[in-house]
Order: sequence, then structure tokens, then C-alpha cells
Amino acid sequence: MQAAATSKAPELSWIEADLAELGSAVPGPFDVVVLAGNVMIFLEPGTEARTLAALAGRLTAGGLLVAGFSMRADRLTLERYDGLAVATGLQLAARWATWDHEPFEGGDYAVSVHKLASVGGVR
Repeated sequence: MQAAATSKAPELSWIEADLAELGSAVPGPFDVVVLAGNVMIFLEPGTEARTLAALAGRLTAGGLLVAGFSMRADRLTLERYDGLAVATGLQLAARWATWDHEPFEGGDYAVSVHKLASVGGVR
């Protein structure tokens, strides 16, 4: 996947790293972090909070974290995801049922946009 992405956009910086153990591999800051392809539900159970905190920590003030994933009873729920996001300083800015911005009215898939809260205008 990384080779395909690099060939389509060689001017961008592409980094391969374990999201739960970013360390210095992904220094940031970034304006946007996108987790497409059900990333959140395929993380090792129990690493979701640490992963969100690590990603939020690499966002600029007002930066966005966008994640789309399926709602499955045996995986991360939307309610738990939102709670973890809030705990890392992220506020829900938008939610859709698809990547095409179809309105979210429940269902089995959600694309959530969370914005990094800034305190006193500084992050």
C-alpha cells in the first residue's frame, strides 16, 4: 500500500510505523491525520487510547483526526471511541455514514472528524 501511495504522490512524505508505538518515527506536527480502512477496529485490543493519544499529540492546534470504521459488537464501539477521543483532547467536529459525507443516522459504519482542542489558543 505504501509503494502505491508513494508512486501516486511522490512529493508527500510517507512513513510506515506502528501506531501504538510511534516513538520518534512520526514527529509531526500534522494538520490532519487520516485513519481510513477500519484502522481503529484492527488495533490490538487495549491499545486504542494510547494510539489516539499518540496521534493527537502530533496534531497542530486545531488539527483534525479523521477515522472511518465499521461498527461491530466485538470491536471498538463508536461511543467508546468518542470517549477515548475526548480524553485525549479531541472534540467531535463532524460525523458521516460514508466517506462521501452521507449523513450519519446510525448504521454500521461511521466516518468521524475530531478536532484538537486548544487551550488559550495554544496547543
